[in-house]
Amino acid sequence: MKIEDNRALAAKKTYTTTYLLTFTLSIMLMFTACHQPTRVTSPDGRTQVAFRLDEKGTPMYDVVKDGKAVLTDCPMGFVLQDGNLTEGFELTKSQTRSLDETWETVWGEERFIRNHYKELQLCLRHKSDKRMDICFRVFDDGFAFSYVFPEQAVDSVVIMSEETAYRFANEPTVWSIPWRTEYYEALWHKTPISATDTACSPITLEMADGTYAFMHEAALTDYPAQNFIFDGQTTRTMLTPWQNGVAAYEKAPFATPWRFVILADDLPQLLASRIMLNLNEPCKIEDTSWIKPMKFIGIWWGMHLQTMTWEAGPRHGATTKNMKRYLQFAAENGIGGVLAEGWNLGWETWEHFDFTTPYPDWNMDELSRYADSLGVQIVGHNETGGNAADYEKDLDEIYTYHQAHGIHVIKTGYVSPIIRTIDGLQYNRSQAGVRHYRKVIETAAKYHICIDNHEPVMPTGLQRTYPNLLTQEGVRGQEWNAWGTDGGSPEEHVTVLPFTRVMAGPVDYTPGVFNFANPIHPDTRVHATLANQLALFVVLYSPLQMACDLPENYLLHPDMFAFIQRVPCDWEQSRLVDGRIGDYVVMARQERGTEDWFVGAVTDENSRDITLPLDFLKPDATYEMTVYADGEDADWKTAPYSTTIYTRTVSAKDTIRIHMAAGGGCAMDIKCL
Repeated sequence: MKIEDNRALAAKKTYTTTYLLTFTLSIMLMFTACHQPTRVTSPDGRTQVAFRLDEKGTPMYDVVKDGKAVLTDCPMGFVLQDGNLTEGFELTKSQTRSLDETWETVWGEERFIRNHYKELQLCLRHKSDKRMDICFRVFDDGFAFSYVFPEQAVDSVVIMSEETAYRFANEPTVWSIPWRTEYYEALWHKTPISATDTACSPITLEMADGTYAFMHEAALTDYPAQNFIFDGQTTRTMLTPWQNGVAAYEKAPFATPWRFVILADDLPQLLASRIMLNLNEPCKIEDTSWIKPMKFIGIWWGMHLQTMTWEAGPRHGATTKNMKRYLQFAAENGIGGVLAEGWNLGWETWEHFDFTTPYPDWNMDELSRYADSLGVQIVGHNETGGNAADYEKDLDEIYTYHQAHGIHVIKTGYVSPIIRTIDGLQYNRSQAGVRHYRKVIETAAKYHICIDNHEPVMPTGLQRTYPNLLTQEGVRGQEWNAWGTDGGSPEEHVTVLPFTRVMAGPVDYTPGVFNFANPIHPDTRVHATLANQLALFVVLYSPLQMACDLPENYLLHPDMFAFIQRVPCDWEQSRLVDGRIGDYVVMARQERGTEDWFVGAVTDENSRDITLPLDFLKPDATYEMTVYADGEDADWKTAPYSTTIYTRTVSAKDTIRIHMAAGGGCAMDIKCL
């Protein structure tokens, strides 16, 4: 054989070997790609999330529960300043994992929370060579996902819009408030999803098959708050923008907040879900012994009734003399703290508040010593008037001052539709606002200060990571019943909140009005009975719970005030016993560390008789139950003070019948003997 023939044969063999290797590798890659996990099922096997790329390379997902479609053909992605990340992707890798753990809360509606999920992680590469991962987690009661931008060559990411969508297989009805609502202080309304306006997150859905859903976000720390746009049965994400129209400025690596949907068979399961907390990072504060839930009163309600003023003058509320009176009342009645608004310079003009200089009639040193001698805390108040930039600049000085005076709780305020951040005028729910609130919480923790944030961004479970974030407003609260031009919140309002706003986190609603007269605005008042106001301390959760009325009004009804003295605000476990959104709520909670239970029940404009099984009590134990109920002739309009109080011995085998008047309620103190 000639040398040329040997070379040809060798070349032929090399070609054949290369071809076979290439063909085999291609088959293996195809096999691997086809068998990369793209589905993940909940631990109980009832809910499945399936991911895919459509023919355009658009990320899509579907959700099935009990074999029935819940969400179908839901697109995902982003529009960036330098490109479109809604199509043109390929899947490069995927993997699954699971977690089952139980963690203990510092405070909360539950002491121990189980975090049990299965996870699907998907690595995507865009045709522009950008990389984007998506992480799904599926729980027994819902699912969540987050976008992750890993470290890559170009780390700057300017997001113009997030194109996440939710397409429901069947049209639900939605409880929501419009997204332009200032401070989230609106009444929640129920509409078909196809007739719903752009709404704030969260929203609560009543599904066509009688089940329920709740949609919100978790772990919002450096990203704009989400809102929802509705287009038929499709719900799309709308991010709160910077004033220049940009949604978010990010640097890779980063992850977006979790988008989550609770899928519940019934309302008790809906309220029992802890998905949002589980999606937040564990506590970052090593020593949490200084973080203590408590009830407080305050020099506050008088301003709304216009019997006192925030600014100095003849009716100034926050004086040394008046504060001493409040502190004494708190000490005598087992109340942990006293808030005073209007103690510091700046209220006349609202141009610049001085958080370390009191008015001349307020002696901070003297009051600090007096409060300490009584074992009562002063709750500080820092109203910024929306000037977040100045407040942020002086945080260390402000918190050093408060810490030096024994103040470990501060109520912050941002009364302005657009706040002034270090990045200029921005929505408080924009990325700039979110960054500011996070800065406040982190800085406060260094000084052992807890925060009650008013005019906030909607809570997203950050209290797990920073439990010094005790509570927030973000609700049409009690103050509207003092001056609302519509006459005050309707009776159904407090029967809607537990299923909507309170699902997002603790709420500083400020319950506890004992005097329903309003001489300044006689057509505006609290649409409730006295028993209803007591019940709210159990129905509306907050670890920092304010009894809002004047001390002298509580002294008019000492027998009813006894419940406020007894009711805690930190719980071992909580459960919705009965209820319907917008109609009535019956909530039972066990005091943390004891066998004692407290029950709160409220109703709407309709009087109601309910039957309450006490099967949540400890078996084979005996309890003394004190009931604070509406009287036979009670009615929020005509007889709001009519009450009946009785005590009896009960056990877990008993069933109690409760009558609630129109706008009424019932509160129970069930003490284990």
